[in-house]
Amino acid sequence: MRPIITHFTDDDLYKFTMCCAVIDNFPRAQVRYQFTDRDGRVYPAGFADELRSQVKMLEDLVITDEEVAFMTRACPYIPTWFYSYLKGFRYDASWVTVEQDADGHLHLGIEGPWSGTILLEVKLLAIISELYYLMTGEDSAFDLGDTNTRSYGKARRLISGGCDFSEFGTRRRASFAVQDTVVKAMSECGKAIAGPGRFVGTSNVYFAMKYGLTPIGTMAHELVCAIAGMYGPQMANHLAMQAWSATYRGALGTFLYDTYGWDIFSLNFSEDYANMFKGLRVDSGDNYDQLRKIVEKYRSLGIDPRTKQIVFSNALTTDEALKINEVARPVCQPSFGIGTHFTNDFPGIRHLNIVIKLIEVKITESWTFFNKTCKLSEDHGKYTGDPEVVKRFREALYLEW
Repeated sequence: MRPIITHFTDDDLYKFTMCCAVIDNFPRAQVRYQFTDRDGRVYPAGFADELRSQVKMLEDLVITDEEVAFMTRACPYIPTWFYSYLKGFRYDASWVTVEQDADGHLHLGIEGPWSGTILLEVKLLAIISELYYLMTGEDSAFDLGDTNTRSYGKARRLISGGCDFSEFGTRRRASFAVQDTVVKAMSECGKAIAGPGRFVGTSNVYFAMKYGLTPIGTMAHELVCAIAGMYGPQMANHLAMQAWSATYRGALGTFLYDTYGWDIFSLNFSEDYANMFKGLRVDSGDNYDQLRKIVEKYRSLGIDPRTKQIVFSNALTTDEALKINEVARPVCQPSFGIGTHFTNDFPGIRHLNIVIKLIEVKITESWTFFNKTCKLSEDHGKYTGDPEVVKRFREALYLEW
């Protein structure tokens, strides 16, 4: 089978920015990740074998001079030493183990240096999603002409409705071709439609380069999860903000706060960091309730929330973004990161509900044991990790739910 990933930068920007911060702050850390299919989906016979082949093909990927030149121009906040690292970087298939049980369920684990394995998550999820549709034949339902029309229409509605929005759909895209079609259509719409809103860009670095867009992204939950595993969850957000600011010195200032819920983050979110960071990203919980809490927090610190950006990215649709924007616009600077609704939206096709989460970490390779960690979001049914670890973290944070 042909390789599904053929460009090194066919990945979300936040994986590169986090990789840089990891090398800068935790260069010797070792990690383990675990794949979860939240729907317990049965995969076609032979899926694991094909997936192993795709993982092996990643070893041939190298970043090109064109990609380095684009990132240097588009991402001036990334230090130049990081591009020397990327030029020498090679994926290692031995980091990944893939199995398929007798019932057809998929099991995948990743183990290795955090500085390298961190660049696997999004690519593997995109591979699994596209490979599933190829092997089931469901890809025959992907009408790219219709995708182009509907994507242009979604962008037009958002722009006309005053929404600033980005495409965030790499990890659960139906295929590379589908995401390509979506980004192209939205880019064209953004240039053609004059409205109060705007198409800000895409999280995918390759498509940003291809269409002359801004690559969008900062960080993910795994940074806070890893720090919580090494040092404990109570101060993990504070330590993450400290590490992030040490690397980027005020740039890339949108913090993803919900790894362990709002309450503990709010205690960590002191006035200095509230002023330093440009804003916060809402990725779980009730959007309106989270908006209220954020606005109240800023006001309690003497900061006008209208000067701060709040990025909403919690399983959004066009309709939901428009509704949230009406409420949020008077009290903050709202922006919207929309993924699956853009890149895997086909009648009769159910998108894969899959994640890869960091579950164990040790600060150096010389440690004789890993520390387990977990993720507890504002969506109480979506925490990930070993149940005993979840219980221990909940007790440490005095979470009753």
